[in-house]
Amino acid sequence: MNSKETNSKKLFQEFPPVSTSEWEDIIIKDLKGADYDKKLVWNTNEGIKVKPYYRAEDLENIQHMGSYPGEFPYVRGNSTNNNNWLVRQDIIVDDIKEANEKALFVLGRGVESIGFILTEILSVKEFRALLIGIIPDVVEINLVCGSHFDEVLMNFIAALKEKKANLKEVKGSITYNPLTEMVLTGMSADLREAKKIMELTNELPKFRTLVVHGSIFHNSGATTVEELGFSLATAAEYLNQLTEKGISINELAPKIRFDFAVGGNYFMEIAKIRAARMLWAKMVAAYNPKDLAVAQMFVHSTTSSWNKTVYDPYVNMLRTTTEAMSSVIGGTDSLTVNAFDESFQTPGEFGERIARNQQLLLKEESYLDKVADPAAGSYYIETLTASIAEEAWKIFLATEDKGGFIEALKAGFVQDTIYATAQKRDQDIANRREIFLGTNQFPNFNEKLELNLDDEIFEAADFSSQKSRMKTLKPYRGAQAFDALRYKTDLFARENKRPMAFMLTYGNVGMRKARATFASNFFACAGFEVMDTNGFKSAEEGVRAAKEAEADIIVVCSSDEEYAELAPSVKNLVEDAIVVVAGYPKEIIEDLKTKGIQHFIHVKSNVLETLKQFQTELGIK
Repeated sequence: MNSKETNSKKLFQEFPPVSTSEWEDIIIKDLKGADYDKKLVWNTNEGIKVKPYYRAEDLENIQHMGSYPGEFPYVRGNSTNNNNWLVRQDIIVDDIKEANEKALFVLGRGVESIGFILTEILSVKEFRALLIGIIPDVVEINLVCGSHFDEVLMNFIAALKEKKANLKEVKGSITYNPLTEMVLTGMSADLREAKKIMELTNELPKFRTLVVHGSIFHNSGATTVEELGFSLATAAEYLNQLTEKGISINELAPKIRFDFAVGGNYFMEIAKIRAARMLWAKMVAAYNPKDLAVAQMFVHSTTSSWNKTVYDPYVNMLRTTTEAMSSVIGGTDSLTVNAFDESFQTPGEFGERIARNQQLLLKEESYLDKVADPAAGSYYIETLTASIAEEAWKIFLATEDKGGFIEALKAGFVQDTIYATAQKRDQDIANRREIFLGTNQFPNFNEKLELNLDDEIFEAADFSSQKSRMKTLKPYRGAQAFDALRYKTDLFARENKRPMAFMLTYGNVGMRKARATFASNFFACAGFEVMDTNGFKSAEEGVRAAKEAEADIIVVCSSDEEYAELAPSVKNLVEDAIVVVAGYPKEIIEDLKTKGIQHFIHVKSNVLETLKQFQTELGIK
């Protein structure tokens, strides 16, 4: 044994192994009688119980362990020696020349994949002009359109041939997604066009023609496992119907692209993409393809729209950064990072540049493209991958039991499942159990929105009509209600005095400061002006200062013991302002109510509904 091995052995002798039971004994002792599960186990919206720690033994029964990158079932990614992904940016094609110039501009700044959002059918000549200076067999080109897919494709392919592009190397996609249209519009889906579209792209083997939009489920409020489970059910519908039409799995599977939204639940999103590849590979394998390589899932990720906010919008940059990292570490094939302000206005060059550079930073400075499956071996992520796969598969099977995705949609199963989840999440946001930094917690007190925003920014997107034959999903933003609440105050303040909440602090220093901080954040969420204070010696002094400040709301901040005398005194001295008690003094609350105090704000308050009530009392409509 050499000296290095000897030193290593001595080092580990100083740290004897500790069993799980020994760890648990210490934890239980430190909890001092508190409930282990309530204190340390995280019950996620997905129905997964996340433990406070994981160990090597947690991986013993996980079936996907032992596979390598580039190997079936591809849980560890499609590539064997790197984690590269394509940096994508979408461009609206209103003007051919401008769209082409913008494409060339962003391609020179790190973008490798372009999404052309077509507002009308382009002719062969127009496509040729759009592609000037772009090498289609080097740059991935994605066509985003809502109809006439066959005509768009024929003209696009004709333009490629005129450019003498190497058709076998042309990569990209067209957003043909009839089942997504069904989800959004409630109209029956017709897959007859799918076979024709696939045949049109026979010359383009690397061009994908069917898109599974999991992002629609995500942005309608679904959980991670619901997004994945229903996405797989959507894909299964395509596989079943199109193989019955004579298209082999060997031709069909490589033509499908999955679009997932990536939200802020960092580790959950990493595991979702890994679990998605594994489940899809096993689904495709069930069709007995000639080569298991066709079971590789192509994933395009887009940063979530559901968790973006109008107020404190620069926080959206922080959100998209963690989302991009989740997507990349999970092994996405291409990624769109939306600009921080895309939820309420057309992004400018600043927002688009930051969005591009977020991805480039992950490549050029963080080197996340260098190592295949960087999450491999993490006890937590590997366990989470298996858990998400298990829960998503349950949703998939439940959908199949309804007769498949289309029948499940007609029965309302998909919609009702996501509605229930969205409703719970909305309630959690209103109660601040789910936090939107800068919106329902820790808002920017000084922010005042001067933009004139359309009502639709604060409403769910509704694509249904009188012709709809079933319920539809309506994508929305989780922060919409709080954004609308604050914007209503901003509009009111353009013509009127902005409402002020005055903190009347008294007595116990620790309690009054804590409650004043809580109350200040509470009322600032509605865009009210907030005035905090250093403490008063009497109710009279505090009320006098509040009147001088022309306060509309006086928030009494003290300890429960002092409220018995202080709160009624303040109420008796106030004429026009609304008196609010910060806290919930349970022992004396009924007595306070009999003395005319009706408003109490505390950690269990429904923040959204409470603030709406204050707006109503203040005449803000």
